[in-house]
Amino acid sequence: MSVRLSDVIDVLDEAYPPALAQDWDSVGLVCGDPDDDVDSVTVAVDATAAVVDEVPERGLLLAHHPLLLRGVDTVGAHTAKGALLHRMIGNGRALFTAHTNADSARPGVSDALAEALGLTVEEVLAPAVSAPDKDKWVVYVPAENAETVREAMFAAGAGHIGDYSHCSWSVSGTGQFLAHEGANPTIGEVGTVERVTEDRIEIIAPARLRARVLAALRKAHPYEEPAFDIFALAPVPEDVGLGRIGSLSPPLPLAGFVERVRDALPRTSWGIRASGEDDTLVSRVAVCGGAGDSLLDVVAAAGVDAYVTADLRHHPADEHRRRCDVALIDVAHWASEYPWCTQAAELLRGHFGDSLPVRVSAIRTDPWNIERNEP
Repeated sequence: MSVRLSDVIDVLDEAYPPALAQDWDSVGLVCGDPDDDVDSVTVAVDATAAVVDEVPERGLLLAHHPLLLRGVDTVGAHTAKGALLHRMIGNGRALFTAHTNADSARPGVSDALAEALGLTVEEVLAPAVSAPDKDKWVVYVPAENAETVREAMFAAGAGHIGDYSHCSWSVSGTGQFLAHEGANPTIGEVGTVERVTEDRIEIIAPARLRARVLAALRKAHPYEEPAFDIFALAPVPEDVGLGRIGSLSPPLPLAGFVERVRDALPRTSWGIRASGEDDTLVSRVAVCGGAGDSLLDVVAAAGVDAYVTADLRHHPADEHRRRCDVALIDVAHWASEYPWCTQAAELLRGHFGDSLPVRVSAIRTDPWNIERNEP
């Protein structure tokens, strides 16, 4: 049986939303026609020549790492990556990438790593935040004019929260002002301190409508100079983002946990490196699939006992160990992300069942292939 490629893309985009990708990243369909059918899916971390050779005709290769990430001005067959794409297109094969969007999605790459290590995920290590796009308006208006101002702001697009409209909050208080020469006060006289019973109205509005809401407010407000505040709302952390924090039950000494990491992940020439005291009890662990030294500051403040990630460099690791007691466990980049392949495969199997065969490539695409350790 065959499945339309666009249907597979819809499932992948829902699980790993492209909007979660970093702005420097390249995710989505690399080659293939969404209107074509695919007969199978192969999942791998990297689209290498050996992996591509495994993909049957009319098959889809779902890769974690982008094939075309840096600036590209040719995909000619005379280039290594161009030749790979020509081979795929010539046999009706498609390539799709889920990279940093799969890193941040939940479940995503770090969830798969945590599961492989036997951790129970409890929270996101570095939650993504929504861009601030809403304002809170606080308007002070005489009580008898409050409804007019409120309705004018609603008509301008304010007051929407989820599936609700005309949302506001108000409380009564006393406003005070002194009009000077040149003013034309609606209430009171120049040179006299006035105290007026006013309502304080609070309304949410999209930031993009700021000019429109302000115009409506000024037009409806009885005062020559309305009193109001605009607060840009801080973004709210989401349940997606980079890395995960999980609990280990029962706790293990660091040496024992390092052995667990070694046994849980595929073997590589990089091996497993750790920094810490062998007998340190590990019960709360941070993980980040892929390169994770950019999160060391977050890890230091996360209240964890150990951090499992890849590509830790000498100086950042040294500085980390000087300032905190969180143990570091450094694994191969490819090995830390390989468990995601099973997660993605199970996702597709759960959706398409027997109509779309899905397999995980067993080829080790880790670029380090020679191991020379002391006996």
